[in-house]
Amino acid sequence: MSGSNLLDDSSPLNVRDHKRDTVTQPTPDHPLGLTVHSLPAPEQSMADDAARVVQGRWRLVLLMLVCAAPVIASYFTYYVVRPDARRNFGELIQPQRPVPELAATALDGQALVLSTLKGQWLLVSVGSGACGPACEQQLYLQRQLRESLGKEKERVDRVWLVTDAQALPTTLQEGLKGATVLRVAPAQLAQWLEPAPGHTLAEHLYVVDPMGNWMMRLPAQLDLASAAKAKRDLERLLRASASWDPAGR
Repeated sequence: MSGSNLLDDSSPLNVRDHKRDTVTQPTPDHPLGLTVHSLPAPEQSMADDAARVVQGRWRLVLLMLVCAAPVIASYFTYYVVRPDARRNFGELIQPQRPVPELAATALDGQALVLSTLKGQWLLVSVGSGACGPACEQQLYLQRQLRESLGKEKERVDRVWLVTDAQALPTTLQEGLKGATVLRVAPAQLAQWLEPAPGHTLAEHLYVVDPMGNWMMRLPAQLDLASAAKAKRDLERLLRASASWDPAGR
C-alpha cells in the first residue's frame, strides 16, 4: 500500500487549482481606422456650376413660352386652323396695320393720340359729323352688334371717328352713350384704315384687336341680315382671345 497523499491530475482539487493559476491574456489593441473623403476637383465644380446655369436658362425660356402660349394659340386657331378658308364673313387684313400715333380730339376739345385706344377690341366706324341716313344706320348696327355679344360686350368698345368739324345731330346723343367719339383728320386716317376697292371709309365697320392692330374689315353697307354673320366673326375672335384678353383696359 503506497499510503501516498499525492493526488492524481484528475482530482477535483487539482482542476480548481489549475483554474486559479490561469492568467487572462489581454486583448491586443487595434489601430483606429480613418476614412478620408476626397474634395471635388476645381474643374468638376466649374462644370457643375455651368450646368446649373444652363438648366436655369432653359427653365426661363420654358416659362416665357408658357406665358406666350395662349396668345400664340388663339391667333393660330383663328388664322390657321380653319376647316374652310372662307369661313370668316369679314375680310382679314394681312399684314395687320398697327394703330399709328395720330392726333385726335374728343368732343369736349381734349387732345389725345389714337393709340390710347389700345387695350380693348374696337368696332370702328368712320364718317362726317353731319351723319346722314346711311351714317345713322351704320352707327345703329355698330351698337346692335356690340349689344348682341351679351356678357362679352364689355370686351368691345364702339368708336366713331369723325372726319370733319361738322356739328353732330342732337338725335344721335342717346345712341352714342358709351361710345368713344373722336375727330381725326381724314388725310391722317387714310394712313391707317382703307376701304375696299370701289367703296369709301364710311361704308365699312373696322375691327381692331386689343394690341391696336387693324385686323378685319366688315363688308360695306351692312344690313340686319348680314350683321348676324358679322356677329359670328366677332364671337370667334373673342372666344379665341379669351385666355389673354380680359375685359377692360
